[in-house]
Amino acid sequence: MPLVRIDLIEGTSEAYRTKVGEIVYQTLVDVLKVPEHDHFHVITEHPKGGLPFDRNYLGIHRSDACIFFQITLLSGRSVELKQSFYKTLVDRLHEEVKLRKEDAFINLVEVPKENWSFGNGEAQYVTTVS
Repeated sequence: MPLVRIDLIEGTSEAYRTKVGEIVYQTLVDVLKVPEHDHFHVITEHPKGGLPFDRNYLGIHRSDACIFFQITLLSGRSVELKQSFYKTLVDRLHEEVKLRKEDAFINLVEVPKENWSFGNGEAQYVTTVS
C-alpha cells in the first residue's frame, strides 16, 4: 500500500540506495504496520541543479546529501504514530548509512483506499457492495 519515492542528488552507490530503501521499507513494516512484501519504491538520482531545495528552511541546515522521501499510503494513522515513524526512520538512517538527521526530508501523502490499483485494472482494496 505505500508507494515510496526516494529522491537524492546523483553520486551515491547502488548499495547505498538499496540500503536506504531497505531501511524505509522495514520502518514502514515495524512502525506503521504495513503488510510484509508491500514493497514499492521509486529511487531517483538527480543532477545537483535538478533537485533544488532551501538549505536552511525552518532553521534546519541541509547538505547535498539531503534525501527526499515522499510516501503515499492509506489515510487514517494518528499524529503520534506518524511522529514515531519520522523519528524511527531518521534514527535508523543515521545509524545505518550515516545520513545526517537534518538531511532526511519526509512527506506523507494520505489517500483513501479506492485510489489504489495494483494491476488488472482493479481497485483491490475496494469492497464491492451487493
